Amino acid sequence: MSVIEDSIDVEVPIRTAYNQWTQFEEFSKFMEGVERVEQRTDTLTHWVTKIGGIKREFDAEITDQVPDQKVAWHTLEGSEQRGEVTFVPLDATHTRVLLHMEFEPEGIAEKAGDALGIVERRVHGDLERFKEFIEHRGAETGAWRGEVRGGQEKPRGTPGEYDPYRGGAGTSPPTPGRNMPPSRPGRKEPPR
Repeated sequence: MSVIEDSIDVEVPIRTAYNQWTQFEEFSKFMEGVERVEQRTDTLTHWVTKIGGIKREFDAEITDQVPDQKVAWHTLEGSEQRGEVTFVPLDATHTRVLLHMEFEPEGIAEKAGDALGIVERRVHGDLERFKEFIEHRGAETGAWRGEVRGGQEKPRGTPGEYDPYRGGAGTSPPTPGRNMPPSRPGRKEPPR
């Protein structure tokens, strides 16, 4: 199994960086080789990629997702892959995005690409394009603030936490101007 670890600092608050990363259907705008990602449920995505002339489709499951902290996943079939993106606040307007990914290269072309560092450079390029995308926009294209543990969405209204459906005090109040509940599949909030 090959391992890639990389990071990039982005000039946006942690909430903005995290929110944008939850918009999986936007990945084709900054990830090379990703033709499209479909959000099927809160924990299931369907990917269509074309890398080195080889088109692949696969499903990936979100295994853990904690707002402003991390998103972890693994593939359900096809080439084995799993990973985690972690978000670390550097200050009020800067965030470090850390990526840890493990994958099993398939076929001679993928094994050669991995051995030559092509996959690692591609991942770094994807992070650079994410930085450019989010900094240029200055705001996320949408957000999903739900929580997933062990592949299951955590029920809303857990004691001690802000429940966007009921409101009220809690440890995670909404951002001013964004006090809508998380959206469902597609994970986009209505325009402001």
